[in-house]
Amino acid sequence: MLTLINEFVNRGHRLDLVFVKKGGPLVAELSASVRCFPLKSRWASLFPLRGLRKLKIFLSRNALANYLRRERPDVLLSAASHASLTALAARRSSGTGTPLVLRLSTHLTASHAGAGNVYLKMRYRRACRRYAEADAVIAVSRDIAEDIASNTGLARERITTIYNPAFTGDLIDKLSAPLDHPWFEKGSPPVILGVGRLAARKDFSTLLKAFAAVRGRRPARLAILGEGGRRKALTALAQSLNIAADVDMPGFVDNPLPWMSRASVFVLSSTAEGLPGVLVEAMAAGCRIVSTDCPSGPAEILANGKYGRLVPVGDSGALARAIEASLDAPHDPQTLRMRAAEFSVDKAVDDYLAVLSRAIKES
Repeated sequence: MLTLINEFVNRGHRLDLVFVKKGGPLVAELSASVRCFPLKSRWASLFPLRGLRKLKIFLSRNALANYLRRERPDVLLSAASHASLTALAARRSSGTGTPLVLRLSTHLTASHAGAGNVYLKMRYRRACRRYAEADAVIAVSRDIAEDIASNTGLARERITTIYNPAFTGDLIDKLSAPLDHPWFEKGSPPVILGVGRLAARKDFSTLLKAFAAVRGRRPARLAILGEGGRRKALTALAQSLNIAADVDMPGFVDNPLPWMSRASVFVLSSTAEGLPGVLVEAMAAGCRIVSTDCPSGPAEILANGKYGRLVPVGDSGALARAIEASLDAPHDPQTLRMRAAEFSVDKAVDDYLAVLSRAIKES
C-alpha cells in the first residue's frame, strides 16, 4: 500500500491517509505530499493497539464517518481486509454516499474456517453480508476473488483481481545493498531463508521441522527474518530439535532483499496468504523457491510449480524433500527475474486507478 500511495501522489492525485495510529518502521518512506488523518476515538483509546488491532480499528468507525463528512473525498479505498467492515460501517453512518472500494488481501474461507474465536466468526458472517454493499472490490489474487464471490453474493464483475506491486523501481538497488553476516562467506553451508511475521499463519514450526530433517542429512543453515508473538515458541522448538546453532532469527529486517539474493532457497511455509509479495521479491533476487500450496497466491505466482516447488500445507516431510531437491537442481535466475517483473508497479497503479475512477463515475 505504501508503494501504491506514493505512486498515486507521483501521478498528481491528492491523497489522504486515514489511520488509527501513526508509526512503524516504514513511516519515513511516506510521501510528504500525503495528508495524514489520525482517527481519534474515545472508545478505541481504551484498548492498547497491540493484540487488539482489529477491534481498535472497528471502534474507530465513527471517527472515520466524521472524516468522510468533513473532508468529502472523491472515493474511499479500504486498504486491508480487516479495515473493510469499518469502512463499510463508516460510509453507511456518514450519510455521504462516498464511493467505496475494498482491497481484500485475505482468503475469507481459509482465514475463518473452523475458527474458535467468537469475534472471528462474527466478523466472517458480517463480511459475508456486508461486502456486497461496496461499489467495487479489488482482490489481490484470483483465488481470493472467487472466494469472495462465492461467500458474499457480490457480483463477479464487481471484483477485479490486481496483483500487489511487488516489483518496485528501487528493487534492484535494494538487492545489491551490502549484507554483513558470517553465514554468507565463501565456502559456507547453504542458507535456507524464510521471511514473515512470527505468527501462527506463517507456520514457521513446520519450516523448522523440515529444516531439522534437511540438517540431519547435510550441512545447512536456516534464517527467519521477522518478529512476532511466536518467537519464544519457535526458539524453544529449534532447541528441542537440536538445530538452534544453525538457526538465526534476527528479527524485523527493513530490507530482506540482500538476504534473498544470497540465500540458496527461499521457503514460504504459510497455511494461508493473500498474495505473498515475498515470493515475487525472492524471484526478483533469482533465488530458488519452495512454497506451500496454500490459499491463496503461491500457485498463481509460481504458475502452478513452473517457477518454484509447491508442497502441501503443514507437511514437513514434503517441505524437506522439496528443499533438498531445490538445492540439488540447477536453476536459471534470469527466468525467475523475468517472471517477477510481471508484478510491476506501473501495471498495478494503472489497474487501481481504473477501478477507482469507475467507482467515482458510477456513484
